[in-house]
Amino acid sequence: MNRTHEVEFEIYGSDLQFLEIMLDPGETIIAEAGSMMYMDSAVDMDTIFGDGSGKDGKDLKNKLFSAGKRMITGEGLFMTAFTNRGSDKRCVAFAAPYPGKVIPFDLSQYGGHLICQKDAFLCAAKGISVGIAFQKKIGVGLFGGEGFIMQKLEGDGLTFMHAGGTIAKKDLGQGETVKLDTGCLVAMTRETNYDIQFASNIKNALFGGEGLALATLTGPGSVWLQSLPFSRLADRIYAAAKGGKGKGEGSIMGNFGIGTLLGGRD
Repeated sequence: MNRTHEVEFEIYGSDLQFLEIMLDPGETIIAEAGSMMYMDSAVDMDTIFGDGSGKDGKDLKNKLFSAGKRMITGEGLFMTAFTNRGSDKRCVAFAAPYPGKVIPFDLSQYGGHLICQKDAFLCAAKGISVGIAFQKKIGVGLFGGEGFIMQKLEGDGLTFMHAGGTIAKKDLGQGETVKLDTGCLVAMTRETNYDIQFASNIKNALFGGEGLALATLTGPGSVWLQSLPFSRLADRIYAAAKGGKGKGEGSIMGNFGIGTLLGGRD
């Protein structure tokens, strides 16, 4: 029996997307704290302790355990629940934290279980559990970009993730493998095998620009990839800021731009 709240939704925008969810009377959506964009006046907002699934009941020990699991994945101890207290449909909207796409997942289509990167989760229908998934292979833990711990989403309803740039879904057959930059992984189904392949030689590792290791995902299963990991975007912004004002990015002339050569201000 489906115990997760069934919600209607619409995604707006192309590169800076936001998500609008329509709630029937009494329906609840669970979201990361600080992700709300706007909501109708009949929607009630409540801060909750734990993973938001409601499966821990009122027992403080279970709530502490579920909140501790979220803290291990890098998320906060608290989540926010938005409930429609009105007599007809009301909406609440959530905004993505950086440029990219909002991806809807119906967990019932993926065996009620998905594994995703630690900061991908945006919101979900009430009843979805947000837990932790440990990487058993030491190579994946040390060089896999996400460390030993990723997020595990369990339930039978809708959940929404956010990722940078454009999103690509790949369905892998039995034994089929795709190699990718470790930061480009967004989510994968439970049966997908996640491993690390190290650079074949020192030259590739030092000068190839892709680092020491690549992630390898082997089917069967489905994987979702992002074209612009936030870490890559942050590195570029930091490098540009560190370069200083007046530095001609991408130019071998550096500070000596066209304006300088012509006697003007660069």
